[in-house]
Amino acid sequence: MPTDLLQQIAVQEHFQLQKADQLSGGSINAVYRLETSVGTRLIKINTANRYADLFKKEAEGLAVLRSANAFKIPEVYSVNAIESQVYLLMAYLPTTENRDGSWRNFAQSLADLHRHTATTFGLDHDNYIGSLPQYNQSTLTNAGEFYIENRLKPQFKLANQKGGFSFGNLDKFYQHIAYLIPDEKPALIHGDLWGENYLLTAEGKPALIDPAVAYAPREMDLAMMKLFGGFPDEAFSHYNAIFPLKQGWTERVDIWQLYYLLVHLNLFGQNYFHPVNRIISRFR
Repeated sequence: MPTDLLQQIAVQEHFQLQKADQLSGGSINAVYRLETSVGTRLIKINTANRYADLFKKEAEGLAVLRSANAFKIPEVYSVNAIESQVYLLMAYLPTTENRDGSWRNFAQSLADLHRHTATTFGLDHDNYIGSLPQYNQSTLTNAGEFYIENRLKPQFKLANQKGGFSFGNLDKFYQHIAYLIPDEKPALIHGDLWGENYLLTAEGKPALIDPAVAYAPREMDLAMMKLFGGFPDEAFSHYNAIFPLKQGWTERVDIWQLYYLLVHLNLFGQNYFHPVNRIISRFR
């Protein structure tokens, strides 16, 4: 990313740019830590023609999480555009890699987040999961119905249309998982809770970034935590002690992981086709 663009952003945001370091981990966006005259900031940058409202939705999701007062959430300073680029400017959270002894606090914060509920599943606006649309607007009050209609079906349709992937008749599969999914109240979930989206601040406070929020089945967050690692067994045992999960929740992990595997199939292709089919075959 040219330094002159960052300098233009600094002028637009009324601070002086002293130093910029590119950070790893941004699979979609260019991410930088900025040392400025008003403190350390983090900025995400992308092209306006591809992701015009991506950062706006992310800022809204962070605001929803912040209102729950469960995790430390970085403050958003600006969602703006310059030339052909859009950017999200927010607080930079100094973190520690040593998470030993922190998992009970994490589990308490996650339980506090999930205790926030709503009358219906979804959210008052759609957002994104990665760079893919996530459809939240619904009047549904049944967990299984919401998961099938607003999570699985759009991803199956995209996989067929975009990638040419075929999964056969899914009616029996939908009927089976609808029977297995517990009908809990909607819970406010992070929605994309893999290890890189959980931070432990230098002060020892659990923090979340990069949300795909909705009022949804809370087991979705637990299943995503298990999909790509980063969370030890004690995080789950602490959570289950604080906010007990319905019996058999470990047997349902595959059901919830299917959504995230479909997302990865649609983003990254063929390597995720077999894991998706394995879950379909298990529950068909």
